[in-house]
Amino acid sequence: MYIAERWFERKTRSDGITLLWEPHVHPLLRCNIWHVRGRDKDLLVDTGLGAASLAAEIQDLIDKPLVAVATHVHYDHVGSLHEFEERIIHRDEARQMTHYKEFSSLRCADFPPGFLDSFEGPGDFDEYLIDALPHADFAVDNFTITSTEPTRTVAEGDGVDLGNRHLEVLHLPGHSPGSIGLLDAAAQTLFSGDAIYDGLLLDDLPDSNIEDYLGTMRRLRTLKVRTVHGGHEPSFNGDRLVELADAYIASRT
Repeated sequence: MYIAERWFERKTRSDGITLLWEPHVHPLLRCNIWHVRGRDKDLLVDTGLGAASLAAEIQDLIDKPLVAVATHVHYDHVGSLHEFEERIIHRDEARQMTHYKEFSSLRCADFPPGFLDSFEGPGDFDEYLIDALPHADFAVDNFTITSTEPTRTVAEGDGVDLGNRHLEVLHLPGHSPGSIGLLDAAAQTLFSGDAIYDGLLLDDLPDSNIEDYLGTMRRLRTLKVRTVHGGHEPSFNGDRLVELADAYIASRT
């Protein structure tokens, strides 16, 4: 594989939110990374694979304390969590992050037969789930997630205060036991992680629970939101949130 000139791409919105992503990563693992600018503190929602330094990438965006929140413990969302001084995760998944032993391979052959067939990706993702290297010394076969101890654990109803923005923690289990969303009620904006996004939702992973997921979907469809920023795929509006939740409920009941 060749060495990528840039590992991250980004798009800045007018509301103080910047989306970052890793274009050389297969869509299955191409996590949306959200930087949210606040008055007193900035927020980072998820941290990608960690194949390249996210802290170095966003250095130009950081001019105040920053809190990094993991919406859940799956490896495409926590790879660079250890790079940040303030680290938040749901209490149900804190131990998994402190002693990380979760599945975290970049080799296609390590996935169950047929698992990757449902995900679209360029043809050169035949052997690995990246199509370039972040740097010359990157050992793709030895890829691992760096364990790190959260500095704070959260549960339903807790909050993250940025000074001029307050985000409420919503416990949204189903995809994983400790999946969370962050709701900015004033702006009617939801950062939903992998609880919901406009794509193929995964509820058959070893730690998934369909009954919990159904409860999460019933809750999500009642939220008053204008914008949803998911853990993957493009953002969408509140009407689409209801459509996606209803489609999932119909498919599992």
